[in-house]
Amino acid sequence: MGSGDEEKGVAVDPQKKGGKMLIYLSAAVVLVVAIGAGGYFMFSSGSSKPVSSTAVKAAPQGPPQFLALNPPFVVNFEGSGQARFLQVGVQLMAYDSKAIEVAKDEQPVIRNALVMLFSDQKEQVLLSRAGKEKLRAEALAAVQHIVEQRDQGSGIKALYFTSFVMQ
Repeated sequence: MGSGDEEKGVAVDPQKKGGKMLIYLSAAVVLVVAIGAGGYFMFSSGSSKPVSSTAVKAAPQGPPQFLALNPPFVVNFEGSGQARFLQVGVQLMAYDSKAIEVAKDEQPVIRNALVMLFSDQKEQVLLSRAGKEKLRAEALAAVQHIVEQRDQGSGIKALYFTSFVMQ
């Protein structure tokens, strides 16, 4: 016959089963993305290009400083003819504390620019690693433009996706 619950006369809600499966699937996707990002950053730190004397002089002073743009961005975008959702955690990195302060002050403008950028993406582009890297570069350029309009200093040097979940 059926499962033990059905034999006892207890109805099993198929939506509960599907809801649990969606949670497990989402957790697995987040775990795979986190492991992949960690491996990428671990193995991509070495550079095959020789360091010139001018590059050593232009090296930033002090440790990097980070600013998390919380809460994570959640946008919908079109994919496969239906609405899809994208959740992206973002952190900014700068060597200058003034750039971090400017980014904090300009967070509403930065968040608006990134929401517009993220929601304008196509599913097929975001499925590839190259598409995600291109999106990260576009997001960094948008943030740098906003921060540099107010502060002509060293500015934001990097933007990192700390989570990236498509559903």
